[in-house]
Amino acid sequence: MNHETPDLQSVLAYWRVWQESQGLSERTIQERADVVTRLMEHANVEPLALTPMAIMTFVARKTLSTNTRGTYHASIRAYCSWLVKTDQRVDDPSTKTPTPKRVKGKPRPVFSNQLLLMLAIVNRRRTRTMILLAALAGMRVHEIAKIHGSHIDRANGVLRITGKGGLTQMVPLHDELVAEALSYPENDFWFPAYAAQTSSEHVTRQGVYAAIKGVMDRAGVEGTPHQLRHWYGTSLLDCGVDVRVVQRLMRHQSLDTTAIYTEVSLRKEREGINMLELPRAA
Repeated sequence: MNHETPDLQSVLAYWRVWQESQGLSERTIQERADVVTRLMEHANVEPLALTPMAIMTFVARKTLSTNTRGTYHASIRAYCSWLVKTDQRVDDPSTKTPTPKRVKGKPRPVFSNQLLLMLAIVNRRRTRTMILLAALAGMRVHEIAKIHGSHIDRANGVLRITGKGGLTQMVPLHDELVAEALSYPENDFWFPAYAAQTSSEHVTRQGVYAAIKGVMDRAGVEGTPHQLRHWYGTSLLDCGVDVRVVQRLMRHQSLDTTAIYTEVSLRKEREGINMLELPRAA
């Protein structure tokens, strides 16, 4: 690069190419760019002049949740590491900052009766399908947003999902979803975008989130659409599906992540409580 101080957009464009060559997903690349952009605006510094104090001040803001701090810090570390690897800096300022503590959250599934209520009151076909994809295939909102007819092997009842980290896996389709597929195109996106809302061909993940969340709110179900994925995982385990099979169906890279779901079955907890008996007199 030349001796002139590059502007942020030029630096981010270079970093984007680097990440694309790594095979990172568009979602990851964009989220990292958003974090670095907000960091530079907050610190009011040039993109190559970042300091440890600027990073700590940005991450320590009281408005951020514990896990958000960790996520932001990880994106900043990736950016700083790339600057050093590409000889744009000789030092990495992020190594002189503490790593924020992360709180490992447990899955919080919706209850089955809440899911039934959601399906009873939903008044749009495509929103109902979104709910079913989350509950019966464990799909995340960004995965639902980009589902395409070509992802479905109708003859064999298999769905191809490209998830976190750009990892693509095949999962069997539930019979309900096989039936749903008949109402959607084989060679186009299932949920095309509204032209006025986005330049994308398909609805955004924010659009999927808002559609499902709207149904949850009307049904009086607290939480987020991701809890439908939690229902998927805990329900599979409740049905007696082996935890390693559940790991594959949920597309977890680590069995430790799936194992968390074995701790949250309210039904099993209730069965355990019902086995308790007060001591009887002799």
